[in-house]
Amino acid sequence: MSDTPYKKIQTNTDKSSDVVWHQASVTHKDRISLNGHKPAVLWFTGLSGSGKSTVANAVDKMLHDIGCRTYVLDGDNVRHGLNGDLGFSDSDRIENIRRIGEVAKLFVDAGLLVSSAFISPFLADRKLVRELLGEGQFVEVFIDTPIEICEQRDPKGLYKKARAGEIKNFTGIDSAYEQPLNPGIHIQAGEKSVEECAQQVVQFLQANGYINSSNNKA
Repeated sequence: MSDTPYKKIQTNTDKSSDVVWHQASVTHKDRISLNGHKPAVLWFTGLSGSGKSTVANAVDKMLHDIGCRTYVLDGDNVRHGLNGDLGFSDSDRIENIRRIGEVAKLFVDAGLLVSSAFISPFLADRKLVRELLGEGQFVEVFIDTPIEICEQRDPKGLYKKARAGEIKNFTGIDSAYEQPLNPGIHIQAGEKSVEECAQQVVQFLQANGYINSSNNKA
């Protein structure tokens, strides 16, 4: 994360009348049937350093090990490519989440369980992604870690830089984080191990019929 000046690429989301949706020969139901589990976006949200990416990857490994088709969309990784033109102003954060929501929707259409690990600080933006998807296809996972613990971890030294004024618009310091009001999964990550956090997500998926005993290679 940096406050280095950048040239923002202007985007235009207005659709041409010449652009039409092409219906695929393999349907969404066909892909779900082949995969043997329900698709969904597991939307991990929380402060920087809360453990979003770590828990998302642990969940991904657990699901992969029992035969589920999965992928992880990580905030830093996406900013290396797809969203490399965006900074960290409020408007760029909104566009960052809009784009990744559209990508996540494609993964769900392919029948996957996709974990996305983004701070995604604004309620309205997470609501926008939820509304892109079908009923039950968006599961908000709140990684609830106190900012004091996040600052103690500070693996990238970002909080230290933000406190020193070297980084602007840093979530939790000088940019707001709006906590989920009713998350599908609320994880008190400061009190649990990574494995315990990941297991809480997997148990939710089992209890709510996303995966079942047939998704098991053991």
